[in-house]
Amino acid sequence: MASNSTKSFLADAGYGEQELDANSALMELDKGLRSGKLGEQCEAVVRFPRLFQKYPFPILINSAFLKLADVFRVGNNFLRLCVLKVTQQSEKHLEKILNVDEFVKRVFSVIHSNDPVARAITLRMLGSLASIIPERKNAHHSIRQSLDSHDNVEVEAAVFAATNFSAQSKDFAVGICNKISEMIQGLATPVDLKLKLIPILQHMHHDAVLASSARQLLQQLVTSYPCAKMVIVSLHTFTLLAASSLVDTPKQIQLLLQYLKSDPRKAVKRLTVQDLKLLANKTPHTWSKENIQALCECALQTPYDSLKLGMLSVLSTLSGTIAIRHYFSVAPGNVGSSPRSSDLVKLAQECCYHSNRGIAAHGVRVLTNITVSCQEKDLLSLEQDAVFGLESLLVLCSQDDSPGAQSTVKIALNCMVKLAKGRPHLSRSVVDTLLTQLHSSHDTARILMCHCLAAIAMQLPVLGDGMLGDLVELYKVIGRSATDKQQELLVSLATVIFVASQKALSAEVKAVIKQQLESVSSGWTVYRIARQASRMGNHDMARELYQSLLTQVASEHFYFWLNSLKEFSHAEQCLTGLQEESFSSALSCIAESLKFYHKGIASLTAASTPLNPLSFQCEFVKLRIDLLQAFSQLICTCNSLKTSPPPAIATTIAMTLGNDLQRCGRISNQMKQSMEEFRNLASRYRDLYQASFDADSATLRNVELQQQSCLLISHAIEALVLDPESASFQEYGSTGAAHADSEYERRMMAVYSRVLEEVEALNRKYAPVSYMHTACLCNAIIALLKVPLSFQRYFFQKLQSTSIKLALSPSPRNPAEPIAVQNNQQLALKVEGVVQHGSKPGLFRRIQSVCLSVSSTLQSKSSQDYKIPIDSMTNEMEQRVEPHNDYFSTQFLLNFAVLGTHSITVESSVRDANGIVWKTGPRTTMFVKSLEDPYSQQIRLQQQQAQQPLQPQPQPRSAYTRF
Repeated sequence: MASNSTKSFLADAGYGEQELDANSALMELDKGLRSGKLGEQCEAVVRFPRLFQKYPFPILINSAFLKLADVFRVGNNFLRLCVLKVTQQSEKHLEKILNVDEFVKRVFSVIHSNDPVARAITLRMLGSLASIIPERKNAHHSIRQSLDSHDNVEVEAAVFAATNFSAQSKDFAVGICNKISEMIQGLATPVDLKLKLIPILQHMHHDAVLASSARQLLQQLVTSYPCAKMVIVSLHTFTLLAASSLVDTPKQIQLLLQYLKSDPRKAVKRLTVQDLKLLANKTPHTWSKENIQALCECALQTPYDSLKLGMLSVLSTLSGTIAIRHYFSVAPGNVGSSPRSSDLVKLAQECCYHSNRGIAAHGVRVLTNITVSCQEKDLLSLEQDAVFGLESLLVLCSQDDSPGAQSTVKIALNCMVKLAKGRPHLSRSVVDTLLTQLHSSHDTARILMCHCLAAIAMQLPVLGDGMLGDLVELYKVIGRSATDKQQELLVSLATVIFVASQKALSAEVKAVIKQQLESVSSGWTVYRIARQASRMGNHDMARELYQSLLTQVASEHFYFWLNSLKEFSHAEQCLTGLQEESFSSALSCIAESLKFYHKGIASLTAASTPLNPLSFQCEFVKLRIDLLQAFSQLICTCNSLKTSPPPAIATTIAMTLGNDLQRCGRISNQMKQSMEEFRNLASRYRDLYQASFDADSATLRNVELQQQSCLLISHAIEALVLDPESASFQEYGSTGAAHADSEYERRMMAVYSRVLEEVEALNRKYAPVSYMHTACLCNAIIALLKVPLSFQRYFFQKLQSTSIKLALSPSPRNPAEPIAVQNNQQLALKVEGVVQHGSKPGLFRRIQSVCLSVSSTLQSKSSQDYKIPIDSMTNEMEQRVEPHNDYFSTQFLLNFAVLGTHSITVESSVRDANGIVWKTGPRTTMFVKSLEDPYSQQIRLQQQQAQQPLQPQPQPRSAYTRF
């Protein structure tokens, strides 16, 4: 089944293995539907969503839904209810129904039943289909008619259907608005039905007139029906309508604040706070200074902690957006108040030390956001308040192991990271607080604090040395038990130690870590720590840990994976002995590293499986090997200036050939080859980057840095040797090393800047090629290799998984068999695809559109030799489609005028929300055989016969004919 899942099953019935599998699964379910036992019928119905998930293409889904519609039409109410549930679960597949009219016709026939329950289920079924039949007038009429029914079940179903159709159809929303208004305002309508009808008005946002009329109706309801339930439902519908229509959001904020201030009922206040939070998340830019001030006054006056917590939650959301700048902005002609004297700051300062953890957490967050976002210089007291509030909150919650306390600790630690980044002079006190609390906190809080320390040390590496001693001392005393929290703490603390030690780990630190790991740790903990060591560039530590794990795995694939990681770490460890100006030892170090890399790539290849091919890892390591070989070759080329200097007649040869570069001798051609090799490597790194759609940003940045290293060396070769006059250094200027997110990136950017400065200085002073030029190139290589390579997360772990499954039609019975097409006709190639996700879709980036490119090439020409009109030998087309519910479809019209066998290649790539194109694949190939149409063949044969000269008739043989 795994091998068959990649083949097309969109061909006609009976074509291809996968089509047989899909058909057999559908026939199996159809057999259950035709069973005389109700249990087997229900079991078959509920198994359809799994079938749709496994075979998500239209032909099967269309057939399956038509069978379900038949069951819905002739079955009992329980079967209809099962079909309804299947339809609601398979909402994303509804658009793939090809025969929508026939499907709706079979379902709609039940609406005329005398059974009100059957009609109710049908109404809910129609409501679930609203996305594909939004403008069906018979469905609209049935819903309007059922709203007047005397059966409560049918009326509730009609309300459900009306809600769904109002969201999809403007015509239905306009037509039903007056009906809903009459029913809500009518005295005969029960109150509970009115409460169910009011939420329909949230979908009346299709145009301004409709939204205005719905808003007026809701305003009347809020005024006319002052009971709590009515006010709560009306206000919430009011908020949803304003959030969708956008133009009335400021008015809605004012209305909610008015009810929050004046309405004494606690339930109404709680609802207004929830709606204010919704508007703060969706439209923070619409909040005025007066709105925030009114909310602060309400929070200062309320005696209820639950309401104060809700209001502070709204304010903490607003404090992290542009609304906080609006609040502290000074209008022209007015004198603005200092942030220290505002009600928002007073409220935050008051709540920082509140007995309620949630209130204190939101107060600290507000204070932190104000401190970071305000640009005033005299905020010393505000900064101290924020730091003291964070310290007290951390002390309070780190002793408690409850989930509420841990969520509060997360808020406090996030604020600490933000404060250390926005106000670097406060980072020392923040780090000291964390190190002090680490000794006395619960393990859960310790783990979170370690993550916080690692984040701060990544942003401000200068703090790393100061915290290293405390961390090592703590590492000696933890890990007395083998609980999950202790194991997690071992990993987190080791990660902070790796981050804090900016260079290689000392022998003492390594001994402490290994001693703890030998005593209580599990193999998985050791592997995670080794993985972090590889990520931070501590390859000697990682190699020892991988070596210790080799005998603890049961699978040979895991053994080869760990062995490859050990060899890679050993290879990178060989490069730590590089020294500047020592070029011969550099060659031996690179050769030793390459030896271990080749061993590692052999193990890595053995570790790959069909389900886990390790394509990124293999390509990344191959590129690293090729890069090291290119570095080694360039150093040898530079040394050749000494071993094989230019001949004495080199200047004469250069003048004769008119190429000044020839006076450098053979090194010029070698340098040119090296430059092309480095540019080719940069191109391959770019291809790897574009193929890694699911990689995290740190991994992509790592690949980008490798590409920049190749471009840097190629640029240095060009600027120093090949073309020093036209070399430009503007585009290679320093690209913001201060904004680097990791120590590896920071060190690489520093090397780039230093190398560019040296190259530019030599370029201006000396003509090529001298020993200083070659020494500069060799020193640049050594400087790049002295930065330990970082193996980022995507090398070990794939958090996001995205793949595209293509299906072409028409499709041949056998993939190697060509499709026959006449040369005077065009082939309509339909390309359908499904986007498949893992457990965390869209974690790093989402697919905005899919780019499909189709090309055809002539593989073999027809053996007959005759002249035919040739329009084009190839087809090159490209289309961009946006997937909807993870499905896309498009068609290409291909011309095959040349007789013979053509190869069609369909390749897909994706474009994310930022407009970046990713070459994710897949790539599908099929064959087409272009045949001459019968009429042209007949005409051609007639023309050939007419052009042949008439042969003389044979005469009877006689004696005279011989002479």
